[in-house]
Amino acid sequence: MISYLTPLAAAFLIIASSMVILTRRDRRRMDDGGPDTMRIEESATRGLRDTRRRAHVYRDRFWREHE
Repeated sequence: MISYLTPLAAAFLIIASSMVILTRRDRRRMDDGGPDTMRIEESATRGLRDTRRRAHVYRDRFWREHE
C-alpha cells in the first residue's frame, strides 16, 4: 500500500509546489505594473467575457435552428 502512496504523494507535492511558484510570479508581475497594467487587464477580461457571451448566443441559435 505504501508503495502506491509514495509516488502519488511525490507527484502531488511537485504539482502543488509548481502551482505556488507560478501563482507567486503572477502576483509579483501584477504588483509591478502601474495603472496601465490594471487597465489592460480589465479590458482583456471584458473582452473575454464578451467573447464568451457571443459564443453562447451563437451556440443557442445554432441548436434552435437544427431542432
